[in-house]
This record gives sequence, structure tokens and C-alpha cells, in this order.
Amino acid sequence: MLSHKTTHRVRYSDTDKMGFVQHANYFRWFEIGRSELFRHLGLSYKKIEANGFFLPLAEVHCKYLFPSKYDDVLIIETTLDARVKAGMKFDYHIYSEDEKTTFAKGYTKHACLDRNGRVVRPPDFLTAVFNRTGRSSVSNISATKAQRHKEGV
Repeated sequence: MLSHKTTHRVRYSDTDKMGFVQHANYFRWFEIGRSELFRHLGLSYKKIEANGFFLPLAEVHCKYLFPSKYDDVLIIETTLDARVKAGMKFDYHIYSEDEKTTFAKGYTKHACLDRNGRVVRPPDFLTAVFNRTGRSSVSNISATKAQRHKEGV
């Protein structure tokens, strides 16, 4: 699995009246984790879009497991799950710096669109980055899954 970890300290403005992190911030942190994974691979959304491709959010899920609070140091672990037919799926695990507490787990699914807004498979330049890092390409994994389905496995 292709993963990356980034650190984030909870700001006072992230919390609600009860002193807990307001729930919508976890979705923002998912985006931070995803963006940092791309940067770790030498990519950015800006570069992907400059090449004529877009990754809009199609689905998001978050399971809140324990409330985080002001000044907590969080680890945002983002993992690419390339077993989807078109687009991309990222899994997130947000936990404490000491790794004793899991605050939330979730995922986002993204379509891959071309400049005309048509759904397409992730482009070669993107899958090449995953191959360079020792990860099979999104297209190859999808083709393998489709072949297994076709063969009834």
C-alpha cells in the first residue's frame, strides 16, 4: 500500500463550544493528508490539473472514534487504495502522536475527469508515479480485478 503520514496540531479555532474538534474539520484533514501524499510523490493538484485532469470528490465517509481536543498533535495517515475501476480511493487514519488513540477513520472516493468533464481512467503520468514508488498502477489493478470478475474468481 502506498501511504504517507503528516502531522497536524489541533488549533483552538478547530474546536466547538464543548472543547472537542468540530466534526467537519476531519474532512479538511483528509484533504491535507491526500495533498501531502501527492506532494510526497512529487505531484500536486495544481500539476494534475495543469495536465488536464481533475479529481473531484464523489464520496466521503468518516467514523468518529474518540474526540480530539485543542493542542492535540494528530498523525494523518493517508493510504491510496487503487482497487477501484475508475478514479481513486484514499483511506485515512487519524490518531494521536503517541499512537495510543485513534480519533477517526474514513475514506474518500474521487472520480477522474478530463478537461471536458468526462469520466476517464487515471492518466498514465499519474499511474507512472505510483509505479516508480513500487506501487502497481491504478489501471493495472483495475484490469486485474475486472479479469478476476470475468473469470468468476
